[in-house]
Amino acid sequence: MDLDYAGYKGTRKSTKGNIFIVVGGSVSWESKCQEIVVLSTVESKYMAFTHATAQALLVLKFFTEVGLPQHTPIIVHADNNGSIINSTTDKHHCQTKHINVKYHFVKEHTKKGEILFSYIPSSNNLADLFTKPLPCNTIWCLTSMLGLIPKVDNMSVQGEY
Repeated sequence: MDLDYAGYKGTRKSTKGNIFIVVGGSVSWESKCQEIVVLSTVESKYMAFTHATAQALLVLKFFTEVGLPQHTPIIVHADNNGSIINSTTDKHHCQTKHINVKYHFVKEHTKKGEILFSYIPSSNNLADLFTKPLPCNTIWCLTSMLGLIPKVDNMSVQGEY
């Protein structure tokens, strides 16, 4: 899961992106402008967590209904520790009280053990492909990690694709 904070110049809305991988294959992905303008990166990512949580639960329900139950928690990788902390604790509640109640849905599902947000460095975050312009080497590396092109070694691209 990733987010480009205030990336739209005219509206200052953010672009959120996520991708869900099951057994090495991409089963769901999204790149979308957030509905509202927010005041901080933490708030924006926390709101994106809500959408990622809902999508993760949908994927979980689908696999369960077709007879392929998945283990929980579903791990969602994100590159913002502040948002990860907000998803599991009420410690900074006074600083997040202004966030719409619907976005606190994330806490409910992390407390139930259905979702676990885990830190991932931006350099390994596959969702970066959906949220921001990237250097060519990074695009090749991330698409390789997704299995869309043959594996590349250490972001050096050789051969024709």
